Amino acid sequence: MTKSGYPYPPDEFDVAVPGGAPVGVHRAPRSGWSSAWPFLLVAVVCAAVAWGGITLLSGDGEPAEASGDPSSSASAPASPSASASGEASGEPSGEPSGEPSAETGGPADPAALKAGADLTAQVAVYNVGQEAGLAGETAEYLMGQDVAGAALREEPQTPDGATYTENTILYGADRAETAAYTAALLGIPEANMVESAAVSSSPEAVWVVVVTRPSTMG
Repeated sequence: MTKSGYPYPPDEFDVAVPGGAPVGVHRAPRSGWSSAWPFLLVAVVCAAVAWGGITLLSGDGEPAEASGDPSSSASAPASPSASASGEASGEPSGEPSGEPSAETGGPADPAALKAGADLTAQVAVYNVGQEAGLAGETAEYLMGQDVAGAALREEPQTPDGATYTENTILYGADRAETAAYTAALLGIPEANMVESAAVSSSPEAVWVVVVTRPSTMG
């Protein structure tokens, strides 16, 4: 640089040295912006990094929640199947177990019914089956069980004109206890006991209709 192109006034640094070069070199003063912009740049970069990290973390959390919802919704339908299996294994097995016994109505214990029966009431025995002499045997069996009014009727049909395919007890009004005792003696189920107007209008209290040999008679 020539002396005519040197823009600064002479000072103590402009001491000539061998070779003609000055000892010091003048520099233009630095502005405040030139010293502040590196810090601003660092702040912006840090803010951008922090925002990116938060966004990334929040993005990872949302899929986790989304993945959790389907698992809960998928596991929810399992409860109806459990309840359904509970209904299928519990309720049906309990209810039917009691109903068949009520429907079949097996014969009761004669000893428990004897006290309420009228042992002097007339009991007519009708043999409508194929075994000859069954009415007489049945009447004798009943008399042996203290049913004093038992009498045989060797007739192919009862006076009411109905057809019977099973051993049956027909009884008149207010004769249910006597009928129940007679049925228990012959092993006739309660389901085959029928209150009959025809019996009520007859001299007898109970009609015993035998089709086959009663189980208690052997």
